[in-house]
Amino acid sequence: MNTESAGVISFGEILLTLRKHIMLILGTTVVVTLVAAIVTVFFMTPKYTSGTQILVNRKMSAEMAGAQLQANQADIQMINTYKDIITSPVVRSSVEKQSNNLPGATDSEVSVATQTNSQVFTINVTSTDPFTSAFVANKTAQVFKKRIVKMMSINNVTIVSKAKANKQPVSPKTKLNLLAGLVLGLILGIGLAFLSEFNDKTVKDEKFLTETLGLNSLGIINEIEQKEINRLIQRKSGGIERSSTHRRRV
Repeated sequence: MNTESAGVISFGEILLTLRKHIMLILGTTVVVTLVAAIVTVFFMTPKYTSGTQILVNRKMSAEMAGAQLQANQADIQMINTYKDIITSPVVRSSVEKQSNNLPGATDSEVSVATQTNSQVFTINVTSTDPFTSAFVANKTAQVFKKRIVKMMSINNVTIVSKAKANKQPVSPKTKLNLLAGLVLGLILGIGLAFLSEFNDKTVKDEKFLTETLGLNSLGIINEIEQKEINRLIQRKSGGIERSSTHRRRV
């Protein structure tokens, strides 16, 4: 690659380099994208998530009806406590005893999602089997509803919606992985193209000698193919033989 003054690479030279190594760039992009596809399809285990919604609302007596708003705010603030209880070993161990024979149950992940200023929260379970995720989510809600009565004297837990098996995997995200592979392959291909160009020390033209290396040009020697060299040698050899024969005849 030739450079202009002050070592600045022109935009035209960049385009020329990309065009010159277009096959390397395309090949690298295709290979990396295929690798991403193979890893995603054959080496990454699909995971499925199911969720059940729960409402915890403490019952209020008639005398305390005026304090309902304050009570609701207190319930919202208590959701963080409910999160800790749901993910605690007390609840988890009880659920595991009832689901340890299901595929992927031992590696299932339990999380709690909330919304701002809402008393409803969602228990999400992620595992390698959609039916296991739904079963564990529902069992977790049932165990929580039972244990919260003893632990905090709260007896108004409502399961708003039960978890159902969702056969659409949440991971791996095939399209996202393929896009990442495509972008990574393109960047890697361009990088290899410029690396190859910078490491190429071949003198391609007179401009490279005079402008890049700062040398003086003493002339240009044209390249002669081997066939032309052989033809010239044969012609010269034939001329020598004819001259020798002529001298012998004289």
